[in-house]
Amino acid sequence: MKKEGRVLAKIDWDEYKQYKQFSVKKDNFEILLEFIKSYYNLVHAQGIYDMLREDEIAQLMLNKRSIKDAEGLEAYLF
Repeated sequence: MKKEGRVLAKIDWDEYKQYKQFSVKKDNFEILLEFIKSYYNLVHAQGIYDMLREDEIAQLMLNKRSIKDAEGLEAYLF
């Protein structure tokens, strides 16, 4: 998968499951956001949103929260 000449990483769900075991958060989407920030060292909403948008499970999580773009994710994060 490419976006503007760069290859986006895919969410490593096996690593996420291990990460989730040690998280104090209960919401899977909150845990996923925390995981992406930590594991992939992403901090900008656009980069996080791009990664989420490329994954079917993450898309369902975005849709459930009516997050349709990076600005919507940024509003959710802050």
